[in-house]
Amino acid sequence: MRGFICTTSQPKGCEQNVKNQVEYVKSKGNIEGAKKVLVIGASTGFGLASRITSAFGSDAATVGVFFEKAPSEGKTASPGWYNSAAFENEAHKVGLYAKSINGDAFSNEIKKQTIDIIKTDLGQVDLVIYSLASPVRMHPVTGVLHRSVLKPIGSTFTNKTVDFHSGKVSEISIQECNDEDIANTVAVMGGEDWAMWIDALKAENLLAPSATTVAYSYIGPSLTEAVYRKGTIGRAKDHLESTAFSITESLADIKGKAYVSVNKALVTQASSAIPVIPLYISLLYKIMKEEGIHEGCIEQIQRLYQDRLFSGGAVATDEKGRIRIDDLEMRPDVQERVASLWNDAVTENLSEISDLEGYRKDFYNLFGFAVEGVDYKVDTNEMVNVPSIM
Repeated sequence: MRGFICTTSQPKGCEQNVKNQVEYVKSKGNIEGAKKVLVIGASTGFGLASRITSAFGSDAATVGVFFEKAPSEGKTASPGWYNSAAFENEAHKVGLYAKSINGDAFSNEIKKQTIDIIKTDLGQVDLVIYSLASPVRMHPVTGVLHRSVLKPIGSTFTNKTVDFHSGKVSEISIQECNDEDIANTVAVMGGEDWAMWIDALKAENLLAPSATTVAYSYIGPSLTEAVYRKGTIGRAKDHLESTAFSITESLADIKGKAYVSVNKALVTQASSAIPVIPLYISLLYKIMKEEGIHEGCIEQIQRLYQDRLFSGGAVATDEKGRIRIDDLEMRPDVQERVASLWNDAVTENLSEISDLEGYRKDFYNLFGFAVEGVDYKVDTNEMVNVPSIM
């Protein structure tokens, strides 16, 4: 471990994680959804869950784009590589089309490669999921390398946080940003690249009539808003959400729609890097599990598909046009209890009032560790191929 990064991953653990998600989707029954799906950011988290739900919920052909490290002798691949290998193997077993592209999704080259595959193999796609979570972006037009930052706007932010490895609760301060920080973060995490993808696909007539595209966002509670929703990342999310409207306008001639789905706080590599968020999630997990309303990535996305995107009626949105799958997290009674526990949280009582152990387990699971049913005493081969990547 190095902070919020695990420097190795476990192939069999990643494989089992994917199989567990596949079995969950299959257990929930068929979804009358899209049949040809492009997932941009397809190897971990919500993107991986979207690819799994498309394939095993709707029997969809999927193209997945991601940027992962392949294995080399004696060095494991990044977990997303093993996830994608496992996904393709499971899809191919049941005769589903699945191809993957490994490279920088922000680049024109990867967009062209993706377009060529869709044009040759699928003709068109009817659903595009945009789920990139990168801290940097090389702009394909200007050549400028933009780096996102996590900073508050207007004043220094000070609040509690937890080192989820040790369980130590401490106070952290984050200095306020400048205008350049905001611009860079919007350039990386805003909606510009999403719009570029849709424009490129539409220009080649690769979007089917009534095609839908969905990007993922987060709002969160007042506890975290100073550093998240009202900080630099929040500005980027505002831009992403406004981009949905401009994309919908650009797709009017094919009756297409763009949505932003606001999802629940979950343990991801990205969220683990944000101060305050691990403590909030640990408290949230405790309450939601007690209430029987906890969901992971796959449960969230399966519900998004079944109850929102493909329910047979109009897609339900809030007053800002956003799909809300964070509805259970943001229930007033849940948030009131989180706020109360937050005030009480100290190192000495955290293991009792939070689900820090559940947070740790989910974190390890991201890298294929602590997965039930995997024998970690048995040697495993790190040299795993993603079948469609030669």
